[in-house]
Amino acid sequence: MSLGTPERPLRVAIVGAGPSGMYAADALFKSGLTVIVDAFDRLPTPYGLLRGGVAPDHQRMKSVGAYYDRVAGHEKFSFFGNVTIGQDVSLDELRQHYDAIILSYGAETDRSLGIEGEYLPGSYAATEFVGWYNGHPDYQGRTFDLSHKAAVIIGQGNVAVDVTRILAKTIHELSTSDITENALSTLEHSKIEDIYLIGRRGPVQAAFTQLEIEELGKLDDCDVVVNPDDLILNEASELELSQSAKAQKNYAVLKEFSERKLTGNPKRIHVVFFRTPMSIYGKDKAESITFGVNRLEGDAGSQKAVLTDERDVLSAGLIFRSVGYRGCPLPGAPFDDKKCIVPNDKGQVLTTDGTPVSGLFVTGWIKRGPSGVLGTNKGDSAETVATLLAQILTLTPCPTPDSTMLRKRLEKLSIVSFDDWKKIDDHEKQQGSLVGKPREKLRFVHDMLSVIRPNQEDT
Repeated sequence: MSLGTPERPLRVAIVGAGPSGMYAADALFKSGLTVIVDAFDRLPTPYGLLRGGVAPDHQRMKSVGAYYDRVAGHEKFSFFGNVTIGQDVSLDELRQHYDAIILSYGAETDRSLGIEGEYLPGSYAATEFVGWYNGHPDYQGRTFDLSHKAAVIIGQGNVAVDVTRILAKTIHELSTSDITENALSTLEHSKIEDIYLIGRRGPVQAAFTQLEIEELGKLDDCDVVVNPDDLILNEASELELSQSAKAQKNYAVLKEFSERKLTGNPKRIHVVFFRTPMSIYGKDKAESITFGVNRLEGDAGSQKAVLTDERDVLSAGLIFRSVGYRGCPLPGAPFDDKKCIVPNDKGQVLTTDGTPVSGLFVTGWIKRGPSGVLGTNKGDSAETVATLLAQILTLTPCPTPDSTMLRKRLEKLSIVSFDDWKKIDDHEKQQGSLVGKPREKLRFVHDMLSVIRPNQEDT
């Protein structure tokens, strides 16, 4: 009996119900085959970074959630939330019930700087701060001391700009976002006046986008400072600028910032280039950070930041590193320790020696590394699904094409269905409406479960 027919639907398990997982489910449903998709996520809430990573003041970006809702509403889609694959369920157990497995669990940890003092109190990964203000359950035990006058963000990607903007905004500007009330209360008492957004290379090589950097210049009660000398380009950077529309847009914004006069606003954002963090100093907590001053060397498109003998020291009690995410291995699946991804060929998982792993596929950041925006995952997932469907005649059908027994076993672990998630969703929106916000997120898993099953104890 052929897989993908009404008589024998293709059964696919998706590990991770973030954007890449939802796009993969959508591509499967649009294939024209009969497909059953079960998406597993370790959190009770689906959609991954849409909820836990996208900045709370970027509500327009979150409108894609309605698209994911439509995918999840498909009659052949099921959500298994609050289930950790590799812990609650093994990949081998999934293989008993599914013909194919797509890994889409993302890149959950941060890259380190590898410098002295990096882990002093007051020095954090940006992922911790982002997760904290977005209500991600993993980070609600974190505390951030905002009593210092200066904060440093190392890195110049969009996440770094998000952190900068959240620190710089007034409470009035944040109050209509879906930032958690806990974070809002902490930020209300912030003493931070100067925020440094620092990159290793120059303005042409900066990773942020025009819309993100431009937004910094539109904040209430905040000036943006750019040193005009940082905008003087070497020959290779001039060539790079001429060849990149993105760089030209960024450069134009930065040039306009450099020409602005300070207005005496209580906060200032300093966009600084050509700096490499060398060490963080402090007796019991971070007090200052030393940077090496760089120059760029090499051909256009491949310039490297080379340290000079010059050093800068910034006094700062709050330091965030935002130099990229990294993936983690999943028990039972191959993993490339150097690239921090699951090795693959167009989504087909490979062993470390390059042998295809039958029935196992991968998409999203854990496939390609942490790059691109939410929409980038759509094409990436379509490629993976195309690779999967090209093998449908050679896939080994699972021995037990039914997940009833699996579901019954998982019910003991407080499994969360999509209907359960909608109860959480409705509750959060209702609570948010009381204070003029899109939603007030539940920050702890036990609180989410109590909304779903108010008369049961959290197991």
